[in-house]
Amino acid sequence: MKILLVDDHPVVREGLAAALDGRFDVIGSYGRAEEAIHEAARLKPDVVVLDLELPGLSGLDAIPHFHVPVLILTAYGTEEDVRRAFDAGAKGYLLKGAPLDDIARALTAVAAGETYVDPRVAAYLTTRTAFPRLTAREREVLRLIAAGDASKTIAGKLGIAERTVKFHVTSIFNKLGADNRAGAVAIAAERHLL
Repeated sequence: MKILLVDDHPVVREGLAAALDGRFDVIGSYGRAEEAIHEAARLKPDVVVLDLELPGLSGLDAIPHFHVPVLILTAYGTEEDVRRAFDAGAKGYLLKGAPLDDIARALTAVAAGETYVDPRVAAYLTTRTAFPRLTAREREVLRLIAAGDASKTIAGKLGIAERTVKFHVTSIFNKLGADNRAGAVAIAAERHLL
């Protein structure tokens, strides 16, 4: 199986390439997504192992440009990070520090068209209290609430009516199971929604 690595830390790329040697064929190693996208078209890897945080084009934005399965290998494992990566087209998600056997399993699964999620991330996500997702606008309102802004100030910043802000606040409370602004902010912070 041919693997292409994309991470801005040379020591991570070199260490991973050395660890995978003998199990997989690492055909390329790049520090920037732009370079990796160009080379992937030429090298035709079976799987791209990609970090989310990269200089220039982010790993998240790069995912759709690879026309092969993408396995995310990153230090970031919030629900939002995972959701955004899969929404962008990633087939697997691993946290840095994953055991080599987990990386090998993930590569094999992703190459076979299956989805793979780091057991630590999966356990974290499944033990969370389920509630409906906040919309993009609700997240904006919530961030401004966390900053201490009143409804009128939020309305001015977002260019919407104050009653619309109040509608969003009520929806946020209902979705998070909060009784007030402080409670909503506390719950959101605990669930890494801010």
